[in-house]
Amino acid sequence: MKIGNYELHSLETGRFALDGGAMFGIVPKVIWSKLHPPDDQNRVEMALRSLLIIDDKRKILVDTGIGTKLSENDKEIYKLDQTEYNLEASLEKYDLETKDITDVVLTHLHLDHVGGATYLNGNKHKLTFPNASHYVQKTHHEWASKPSEKDKGSFITEDFKTIEGEGKLRLVDGYAMILPNIDVIIYDGHTTGQQVIKISDGINTLVCCGDVIPFTSHIRIPYIASYDINPITSSEDKEKLLSRASNGDWTLFFVHDPVTEAVKVEKSKKGYTIKETISL
Repeated sequence: MKIGNYELHSLETGRFALDGGAMFGIVPKVIWSKLHPPDDQNRVEMALRSLLIIDDKRKILVDTGIGTKLSENDKEIYKLDQTEYNLEASLEKYDLETKDITDVVLTHLHLDHVGGATYLNGNKHKLTFPNASHYVQKTHHEWASKPSEKDKGSFITEDFKTIEGEGKLRLVDGYAMILPNIDVIIYDGHTTGQQVIKISDGINTLVCCGDVIPFTSHIRIPYIASYDINPITSSEDKEKLLSRASNGDWTLFFVHDPVTEAVKVEKSKKGYTIKETISL
């Protein structure tokens, strides 16, 4: 896909799994399991997908996946599989190395979105993208530094403290154009200060949904993950995003859907539905 001077590519960094009940909240298993068949531990498969944005000056990555630092026990818990997909191999398809990335835009600092930003060298965390500025919302950075009991397990502070310690953290304060034709929009339902990334040339627009809409099945308004700290806000966030996407013919890019990379939506009597499925 091309928007303005940017080429956009889907970048796969692995697969993992989370509890299906947690991913779909109040939706009964008899319904969600038809859409996402769980394994024998009730986990559903999820992608770890990043968005690569390239022009003649910049190599931009939106989110970094979960990385390679998990313990063997955590790899089993999350059913992490990076045998087919991993960050370095995916970048190599575009003749890129991690050192070539100029900017990393993080939707939020949960471990499955920022974990790939650092790696372990012995016992020390090192930057995966040493030449990149890393963009995070100021309010979210504050929240992640002192999270609630509900969501503190989603953060590994060494990931973003390493970025900060190396002088590569750029805090964004609210709605902003952070790079040419790249804006961030704030949604607080899943976590305080999550920023979704909007790339637009005035004609074509793509939005990286982050965890506002993890799967295509979450296009249904009541489908809200139990991980969200403000579920009512999540519902409102989703309605706002889907309304704008439908009215503006935006492409929605999914970081976690294991099958579908992107779609366009339309509003019908049954709510928002998929109008077109898109591969980047």
